Amino acid sequence: MSTPLAAALLPLALLAPAATGPSGSADPSGRVSPDSPVSVVEADFDPATAFVPPTAISHAPDLVPYGSHVRVVVDRSFPGRTVLTVTVAGVAADHAFPAHLHTGPCGADPTASGPHYQDAVDPVRPSTDPAYANDRNELRLTLRTDSRGGGTAATAVAWQPRPGEARSLVLHAGTPAGRHGAADRAACVKLQP
Repeated sequence: MSTPLAAALLPLALLAPAATGPSGSADPSGRVSPDSPVSVVEADFDPATAFVPPTAISHAPDLVPYGSHVRVVVDRSFPGRTVLTVTVAGVAADHAFPAHLHTGPCGADPTASGPHYQDAVDPVRPSTDPAYANDRNELRLTLRTDSRGGGTAATAVAWQPRPGEARSLVLHAGTPAGRHGAADRAACVKLQP
């Protein structure tokens, strides 16, 4: 190979590879192939007004500004177990965001993401029965940010979501009483189509 051609190709060789899991193939959004036990979604938060819905939607730009960043890793490498890790940058500083898996896709309407995903589904909606709405039956965590608006949180549950049913991760704004609902959905990250 000629020296000028090699020099021109060197910057391409230095680019970081796309996020991949053990199976190795990722699409442009960073999602790993469906047969992989590890999925990675990495995106900047955008408004929900785009013709093609973005991967990460901010419903509360005062807490989750457009252009702030999120990375979600769902690891199902161990049988009967799921580990979820969320990392953000550029969101509200010194804030606690309750986060949950939800059943619906992200959309312009914050309620499009549906209810919390539950391993054993409560037949009564909205689910308030502590036998169903708890840390063992729902994949939930609290993401606390630092003074620069960055943070990472992880949690694990002793089950794996049913295929196609845990479609999004919602960051709730949080309230003084610690309750959250459709009215306080600050942002949504699409995990599955």
